[in-house]
Amino acid sequence: MKNKNVTFLTQAGVIAALYVVLTLLANTLGLANYAIQVRFSEALTILPYFTPAAIPGLFVGCLLSNIITGCALMDVIFGSFATLIGAFGTYQLRKHKWLAPIPPIMANIIIVPLILTYVYQFEGSFLYFVITVGIGEFISCGILGMILLNVLNKNAYILFRQFQEADIK
Repeated sequence: MKNKNVTFLTQAGVIAALYVVLTLLANTLGLANYAIQVRFSEALTILPYFTPAAIPGLFVGCLLSNIITGCALMDVIFGSFATLIGAFGTYQLRKHKWLAPIPPIMANIIIVPLILTYVYQFEGSFLYFVITVGIGEFISCGILGMILLNVLNKNAYILFRQFQEADIK
């Protein structure tokens, strides 16, 4: 039991750290925040397909990223909550590989445009932000995330020990 807890905490910590690093990379390119955003870190939202440790890891990583990149308090809270909802949804759909990116895409399409509209009061309509955030999330989660899922799937039984090789399809 103790070894399983250590593995869970280690996986969550590594995922949180990767999320922060990838968000900072996107931020240096001007892609982490604002109306048009393609956070490379959002590709990691498929990781709950492999391990439940990704759920708190993604949440903490997003929370830290939003703080470090200077987001407004409501963005830190609700943006991180969107990632948490998406991660939990991906975990719930883990038996359906091709549905893995849908929950984070949907959570962010609903929550982030509200933040952009009401917290930051950016120029543009709510529908415009739904479209721009949706495109960015599709690129991050739908394309990059599924590429990551397929690459990791080949060695998932080694990387994510709590799964047996036969459990990962």
